[in-house]
Amino acid sequence: MADTKKAPRPASSPLKNGYLVLYNAVSAGLWLTVLSRVIATNLLSANGAADVCPTTGELCKWVQTLAGMEVLHSLLGIVRAPFVTTFMQVFSRYAIVWGVTDLFPNDPAIGRSPVYSSMLVAWGVTEVVRYSYFALTLSGFEPKFLHWMRYHGFFVLYPLGISSEAWLIWKSVGPAEQAVGEWYSWLLLAYVVGVYPPSAYILYTHMMAQRRKVMRALKANSGKAQ
Repeated sequence: MADTKKAPRPASSPLKNGYLVLYNAVSAGLWLTVLSRVIATNLLSANGAADVCPTTGELCKWVQTLAGMEVLHSLLGIVRAPFVTTFMQVFSRYAIVWGVTDLFPNDPAIGRSPVYSSMLVAWGVTEVVRYSYFALTLSGFEPKFLHWMRYHGFFVLYPLGISSEAWLIWKSVGPAEQAVGEWYSWLLLAYVVGVYPPSAYILYTHMMAQRRKVMRALKANSGKAQ
């Protein structure tokens, strides 16, 4: 009978591993800065959520832009993340930070809306957990709390982030016609109505599949240990 055991995966090179640890650690620190600013502004600023975009919007835009590296990581095989879902998630964030909030930072319904804060809180917590988890795991640690948050927190964080994103895009449809042109208004409308729902579904179900895979692995390892 043929041996059906899979061959062990080749060990990651120290150079690639070191690069990924550095990338994830830096990204975690940057998102923690964004999240801290959002919380501090909401709690301490006289105008609360209305001051979040003026104080944090530019930083968030460039921190999120850095995440475009993850598309290259997936494309070049540096990480095992699927290219399609990675591209979809990064592109949807780009659409927000470059195509919506960067255009309307002072609009009461967009950049100065509490929904902008709720979106950044969802993004910030998600990314601090994700990047910290990967940085520590690649460094040889097993962060149990971060592992739990990574594969359970998305139940709340994803719907909060996705609904906030969709709301901001929807509210930008009207202002876009005046600021850019009617074509851009129709483009945003088509995106939020026709593209966003299936994309959000794919990303959410991808995380559900990842969670099931991880939970099965934990259960199998637990059974072996007994």
